[in-house]
Amino acid sequence: MDALPARNGQQLARADIIALAGTPHALIDCDLEAAELAQIDLTGWQFERCNLRNADLAGAMLERTRWQGCRGGGANFTGCDLSDAVLTGCDFNNVVLRRARLEGARLAQCKLTGADLSGLRALEIDMAECLLIDARLPGLSFRKQRLSRIDFSQADLRKCDFRMASFEGCSLREAMLDGARFEGADLRGADIGGVHLGDASRFRGATISRDQAGELLAELGLKVR
Repeated sequence: MDALPARNGQQLARADIIALAGTPHALIDCDLEAAELAQIDLTGWQFERCNLRNADLAGAMLERTRWQGCRGGGANFTGCDLSDAVLTGCDFNNVVLRRARLEGARLAQCKLTGADLSGLRALEIDMAECLLIDARLPGLSFRKQRLSRIDFSQADLRKCDFRMASFEGCSLREAMLDGARFEGADLRGADIGGVHLGDASRFRGATISRDQAGELLAELGLKVR
């Protein structure tokens, strides 16, 4: 991380953060659980191994922030700006990111099980090795993206755009795919288990493997040899 003024191992509330506002800081091992941080400008701040469980950051300005190994289960990021942010190894299960802006953001090795990303504004969002099990991402575009080790199991992917995307070690098992588009996508690296043959038309124009075709046909009791 860049050398920023740092706070280590402290429990911080809204007044403490506002007192530091104006200069980006690095918060390391700090406790921000249930902190009320809505609408605060934290552009360029860094968070390392911080506890943000149930914190309220709605509408906060978080452009170019860095998040490493943080825990933020149930935190509220509704409408916040995370453009060009980098999140690595974070546990943000059940986080709320409705209408948040994530243009140019990078997420790696993050847990987002049950997260609500409805209305997310994201162009060229970069995700890798993330858990999005049972997450809500309706209408999000992954067009032409290389998706590596992302678990979309049981996620709400209605009307998502996966055209010309490539899947490597991903899962779409039992995901909601109504209205999703896959033209030109390479699905050979995706687990599409639990998708019924009647839903296979959603993969029109995509490439699947022989094994995947056999899995779909097995729904009709047919075997591919």
